[in-house]
Amino acid sequence: MAKGNDIEDRLVNFAVRIVRLCENMPKSRAGNHIAGQILRSGTALAAHYAEARGAESTKDFVHKLKIAQKELNESRIWLRIVMQSKLISTHMIGDILTECDEPCRIINASIKTIKSRQAKK
Repeated sequence: MAKGNDIEDRLVNFAVRIVRLCENMPKSRAGNHIAGQILRSGTALAAHYAEARGAESTKDFVHKLKIAQKELNESRIWLRIVMQSKLISTHMIGDILTECDEPCRIINASIKTIKSRQAKK
């Protein structure tokens, strides 16, 4: 498996879970609004990560990773709002919030590693 495929696959799986979560949100004003927001942020990050993998330079790579990280951070906030507002039952969210945190740590570590390597040059 090529380097990065495992993370990309994980982010695609996360996006699929977000899609399913949004399909189960209540069809109310709040449910529709939050579903739309989390659907955008939760599905965009896999695409941003794929873009980062095809970056034209190290600087471009870091920039695109940071965009993916922003989408993860936004998704985490929306997931917390869903949980605390009890728009859907907690068992439907399951460990999706944890699954959001783990790639965030991985991407953050990647950014730090790249910046550290750049500083040593």
